[in-house]
Amino acid sequence: MRMVIPTKQYGRQVALFGLAAVGIYLLMIFVTLAHIETLSGLRPFDMRPGGYSVEQANSLLSALGSSGRRYYLMRQIPLDLAYPALMALTLVSLFKWLRLKDVNHRLVQIGIWFSIWAALTDYLENIGICFMILSWPEISANIVLAASVASIVKSGFTTAAVLIVLLGVGFSAFKKIRLRSEPLCRYGRGTYDP
Repeated sequence: MRMVIPTKQYGRQVALFGLAAVGIYLLMIFVTLAHIETLSGLRPFDMRPGGYSVEQANSLLSALGSSGRRYYLMRQIPLDLAYPALMALTLVSLFKWLRLKDVNHRLVQIGIWFSIWAALTDYLENIGICFMILSWPEISANIVLAASVASIVKSGFTTAAVLIVLLGVGFSAFKKIRLRSEPLCRYGRGTYDP
């Protein structure tokens, strides 16, 4: 009976943080990032999971112009300061819920750490983007490299965390189905009389 309260608590946290994260994500995808792509004709930094070169960074920032760079800094970046934390809180709450469902403890811990590292590397990427915008046209190749690597690592950690969640949910569902079918099989064998 003690497990019901934490399960509901984590469920509420997943719903609350998840809805906020999805809302901000959709706002970024369909409003701010879409506007940046329309202004520049190029994919924004946030939509390049494979990273970017110094030339690509220069091309994007040049194509944005001063008003587009200001828009990136004042509209996109503030949203992207809230999103990583909300996404991490959603995933961590999901992992805590999965722990209560007897999903492998080590798998849950790895998922929690991947979620936290995904958020941290997203913030590092954002810092790099801010430095690039503020220092343009004199962009440091090291800043571009750091932001690009942060983007790649962020994508890897995020993908891994989501895959671990899916694996955990699948494991939990399989276990529940197996536990429900065991009594039927046991009673079925005991009552069957050929």
